[in-house]
Order: sequence, then structure tokens, then C-alpha cells
Amino acid sequence: MRAAVLKAPKELRIEERPVPRPGPGQVLVRVEAVGICGSDVHYYEHGRIGDFVVRAPMVLGHEPGGTVVALGTGVRRLKEGQLISVEPGVPCGRCAQCRQGRYNLCPDVSFYATPPVDGALCEYVAVDEDFAHPVPEPLTAETAALLEPLSVGVWASRKGRITPGSRVLVTGAGPIGLVAVQTARAFGATEVVVTDIAPHRLDLAIRLGATATVDVRETPLADTGYEPDVLLECSGVPAVVDEAIRTVGRAGRAVLVGMGGDRVPLPLAHVQNFEIEVTGTFRYAGTWPTAIALAASGDVRLDRLVTHRFGLEEAELALTASARDDTTVKPLVCPRPS
Repeated sequence: MRAAVLKAPKELRIEERPVPRPGPGQVLVRVEAVGICGSDVHYYEHGRIGDFVVRAPMVLGHEPGGTVVALGTGVRRLKEGQLISVEPGVPCGRCAQCRQGRYNLCPDVSFYATPPVDGALCEYVAVDEDFAHPVPEPLTAETAALLEPLSVGVWASRKGRITPGSRVLVTGAGPIGLVAVQTARAFGATEVVVTDIAPHRLDLAIRLGATATVDVRETPLADTGYEPDVLLECSGVPAVVDEAIRTVGRAGRAVLVGMGGDRVPLPLAHVQNFEIEVTGTFRYAGTWPTAIALAASGDVRLDRLVTHRFGLEEAELALTASARDDTTVKPLVCPRPS
């Protein structure tokens, strides 16, 4: 099979590799769509994200959807021909975090496209049955791939305890911010205000359910007077985090979703005086059933995020799409098995 392999920063090559064989409890999946995430772009450009350093050739991509084409021994829940979405992290299942149901915090998790684990920018992957989620009709492989970022939005909304009537602020209208808008509305939020500096992204946020937007190039967030119950901070920009937390109302919750610098300023007096809960998020746990239901019901429209499609041989173009075209929201790579 063909695989897009990162050799060094800004050096991606298409290589021939053996098709993996599904082991016990695994299925072989023909990859039909892979979403490109900001982490993929960061690895491509810099060869590292914080402490995670690419020290050997690695396949990128952790947002795959595709079709089951072979079963390993002991597989009982899945069958050949099923469309599935891959949950890209397999935890150990034995540690204290796994036993408490917080498997996203497992210190021994094996996660696609996180060094040294290969990802899914290739034609086939072997997947543990428990992390291959069947996707119902009429959802497509492209939607199946985008259930991974949707799961980030689902997890953020759960961490923010969004309920009917919640007033929500989403800072950053990138792909995660745009799914956060939709999940917040699906969880019952009656107001969802979105901030960004890109008018086309703010327009898309309105089409996806935001009740209002703020172009912070023109209007500082503090001048809007908006006081949310929940902040879903999806930009990762330290100055935005500081400003946004200052808007959160009494007994509100600030959920830090976006990955930015290692340090951000914290308006401590506001957090203490208003008893604001500040929490981080790390990936997700147990979100796929909810994400599938939201996509299947039409409450979340993942297809509207896709702005570019590339073949596997064009993976490098997919990884540089946002640098070349500022209207890029979500590029997909769609391998065509040779």
C-alpha cells in the first residue's frame, strides 16, 4: 500500500509499505478519508509539538474513516463492508485512569500520528475492534473521518456542563470552534456567540447555528458586554484566553480547548471573585456514540466544514492548504487504493 511518510520537517514522501494484517480483536480498514488537523500541520512544519518529537519517519493523520475489509480472529461486533470511524487512541485499559473511565488520560495510550505511532495517511490501517465505530447510512466516509474533531466538541460541551438555556462564548472559529458551536447548540445552549478575526469563518459560524459573532479586529470582546455561563476557548491564543475568561459570569465555567503556548495569563481576581471553574481538555473519552447520533440526526453538519479534498499523493498540498489559502477550514485527504 501507499503511505504518506514524514521524513523531516517539510519533507513528506509517498512510500510503499506492506498492508498491515489485523491481529486478534482487530479489523483491517480501507482508509477512504482522513481529516487534516492542526497538529498534523505542526508536525509537518516543525517535526514536534512540545515534548512530542518525531525522531523517526512517521505517517501523519489521526482522523480516518473507511470500510472494514478483513477481520482478525475473535472479532464479533463488526463485519466486512461496514463503514466505520476510527477512534485513534487505544489506552492500556489497566491503569488507574482507564479503570476510572478517564481513558483519555491514560499515560500509556497509543495514539495515531503521535510519535512514535504511525497515523492514517495511508491506504489501510489495522484497528482494534473496540475503537472502530460503525457509522449508519446515509453518513459518508468523509463524515466518519470528521467524527474525531466532533468528539472534541462533544467532550468540551460535557466539560462545560452545557444544558438547555446555557449562554456560551466560543473563541476561535477554526474547525474545532465550529464543531463546538454546533455541539453547544445540540446540548441546548440558547445563545452561542463566536469570536474570530476571519469574516468568512464568522459567516460560517452563523450558518452552523451561532446566534451572534464578534470580529475582534473591529470590536474588543470586552466592549460587547456579553457575559456567558460557559466559555469554550478554541483559539489557544494566550491574549484571547485572558480576555475571554474575564467575560465569564458568576459561577461560570471556562473550558480551555485550543492548544497554544505553554503559559497563559490568568485573571486570578476575576476567577476567584466570580468562583469560575477553569478546566483543560485532553482529547475525549466515550464520545463516539454521541458524535455519531448528532451527525446522523443532522443536528451537526460536518460536511459544511470541508473546503478542500486531495488524493494521497497530494498529502503535502493538504498539509499546506491553510498557508496557501486563507479560506481553508478543513482539508481532507481521500486515499484511492492502488
